[in-house]
Amino acid sequence: MAANDTQPNPVTGNVLLYERPEPLDAKRHANLGLLKSDKPFGFVAKQHFVPLHVGEFGPAAVNYPIIFAGEAHAPLAVVGVNAGENLFVADDGAYRPGAYIPAFIRRYPFVGALDEPAQKMVVCIDRSSSLWIEGGGDVPLFENGQPTEFTKSCIDFCGQFDADRRQTDLFVKMLIDLDLFETRQTTFTPRTPTGEPGEPQLVAEFFGVSEERLRALPTDKLVELRDNGALGQIYAHLISLFGWDKLVAESLARRGETMA
Repeated sequence: MAANDTQPNPVTGNVLLYERPEPLDAKRHANLGLLKSDKPFGFVAKQHFVPLHVGEFGPAAVNYPIIFAGEAHAPLAVVGVNAGENLFVADDGAYRPGAYIPAFIRRYPFVGALDEPAQKMVVCIDRSSSLWIEGGGDVPLFENGQPTEFTKSCIDFCGQFDADRRQTDLFVKMLIDLDLFETRQTTFTPRTPTGEPGEPQLVAEFFGVSEERLRALPTDKLVELRDNGALGQIYAHLISLFGWDKLVAESLARRGETMA
């Protein structure tokens, strides 16, 4: 945590959803507090995917398709079919009751970032968030120049988040090294105005684990995946993909359309 009262230290890297990150500072943010709300998730209402840690695959698979995307094969929870659509967050910022809330969302508006001159990670806050209140708010960040218990817990959460991210990177690298990824697609067939099946439409193209390649692994590799816990996470990912139909059907229903 920084301790100067001039300009924020430069931090590098762009993080999804964070518009104006600045290092958490006891002097600069002495009177800053967080608004207590049971509906604080409006910031993610237009986001249709959310980064996910491998340790979250089990609970997340109940609600979301889990896919891998981009050159880094980053794991994502799919929360909407179309850009700008989150099917789990209402316009008033309420999250769907009972749905698993990914750690990436629960961490906001705190985040770990790289202080390039010092070459170390620092805890930052997204100063653009509407959750902040000058004058202490419902949950002050500092008292008598020291972090409150709430702030300490948020700092700890950011530390654990970064540790989980590193573990996720190792998991993805293992799947790449074993050549388990394949390109997969999700499609749906809409109904025409006359009620007949229309032309199949592509919903998404992404990376997923190939069940065929998984079955073809040598026995010792399968045992290794079982013993290190990776096999359970792989199956959570595969099972989660059955959630695509439900997600697409809900998205279509909101637009007054149906699947064939």
